[in-house]
Amino acid sequence: MFKEFFYLHKSDRRVLLALLSVAAVAFVVIFLVGGKTQKTPISSTNVADSLHHGTLHPFSDSQKVLSPFDPNTADSAQLRSLGLSSFIVQNIYKYRAAGGIFREKADFARLYGLTVKQYRELEPYIAISSDYLPASTLFPRRSHEIPAVQPHDTTTFIPRYPVKLAEGETIDLATADTTTLRRVPGIGSYFARRIIDYGQRLGGYVSVAQLDEIDDFPQEAKQYITLSPTTTRKININTLSLNELKRHPYMNYYQARAIIDYRRQYGPISDLHDLHLLPDFPEEAIQRLLPYVEY
Repeated sequence: MFKEFFYLHKSDRRVLLALLSVAAVAFVVIFLVGGKTQKTPISSTNVADSLHHGTLHPFSDSQKVLSPFDPNTADSAQLRSLGLSSFIVQNIYKYRAAGGIFREKADFARLYGLTVKQYRELEPYIAISSDYLPASTLFPRRSHEIPAVQPHDTTTFIPRYPVKLAEGETIDLATADTTTLRRVPGIGSYFARRIIDYGQRLGGYVSVAQLDEIDDFPQEAKQYITLSPTTTRKININTLSLNELKRHPYMNYYQARAIIDYRRQYGPISDLHDLHLLPDFPEEAIQRLLPYVEY
């Protein structure tokens, strides 16, 4: 075959030699360069994925710019300059978009993905504007809800709950509202609302003992409650319908039915004791209803 090479046409020999030369050069290049370890190029897609998962920070420690910031208004550029990952920045934006407000530093610490190290580093720089405090702080509370402020205090502390009554202090059930009732030891928002609602259904309280008719009412609270003489809202048992009569807490369906039947048979009722012969009106039931009925 080697001999046949010299019998080829002159132009064919040149082409064949050129191909052999190129193959030789390629072999040398592969041999010299192929053994070296090549670094994997970082594509924009890899960077974006790393930022999303919080594994790559857009700013190194030397690039951080720690300065005061408000998490309620800071933009993404400022947040990233603090060393926060894109994942955490996205969580801040999602929280704000959902109506969330950072009212205190502790709210920022609850941010998903934030580490203890990051929070401790950023805590001195968190500066939340007073614009994001509850609007109720613009108005002074009642005097009994605001403790005395010492002369050296620069701010007035407004407690979350009213100051409780001391031993020997009392409130008047006839005039108390929910805020006043919450001052009674053992009574919070729940029982304060229950007391007001039940009093409205009754037409007014005539005895402190009526508070026992509220389920699970704390007995120790009654020592702080008094009741001044007051007028009650009365119901006319001669004009109200069955449904209207049975709305009163002291009147059940059968009693209301008995009153309707009595009026039909004997005419208007002039005295509640006229019903004492009816099985649904024992003396105890009549005495409870007396302060709330008119004829």
